[in-house]
Amino acid sequence: MSFGNAASRRPRRLDDSAPCPCGSGDAFGGCCGAVIAGADAPTAERLMRSRYTAFRLGDAGHLARTWHPRTRPDDIDIDPDLRWTGLEIVDAEGGGQGDATGVVEFRAGWEQRSGALAGEVHERSRFARVRGRWFYLDADPRPRERP
Repeated sequence: MSFGNAASRRPRRLDDSAPCPCGSGDAFGGCCGAVIAGADAPTAERLMRSRYTAFRLGDAGHLARTWHPRTRPDDIDIDPDLRWTGLEIVDAEGGGQGDATGVVEFRAGWEQRSGALAGEVHERSRFARVRGRWFYLDADPRPRERP
């Protein structure tokens, strides 16, 4: 699926006062909702959290806007059969307001909506800040299935 086709699908919407899907404990509107709506993420970790939330909501447009043009693929595939079940930030290196690069290691749980299969994505994602704005570059994936 191309970014254009994926972006034309309507992502799920959340009320700004709902708990943010990224697990930060903040309300969606003051956390990932603001970044998805176009605010600059102050840190690489906040951008990572917003991208997880975009996957959860099916918002391919946000994924495209926050993917560095040098590494952004032509196609994106958000599998409608997957339900993302939780995000855990394992580690963050750099990625602060004064940094040009950052790495965020995370685990994100998923399951098929049918319940037939569940697993976890484990990545160390790299980010770069360009003209004050964070972008996702690439990742070292380490997917694992839960027993």
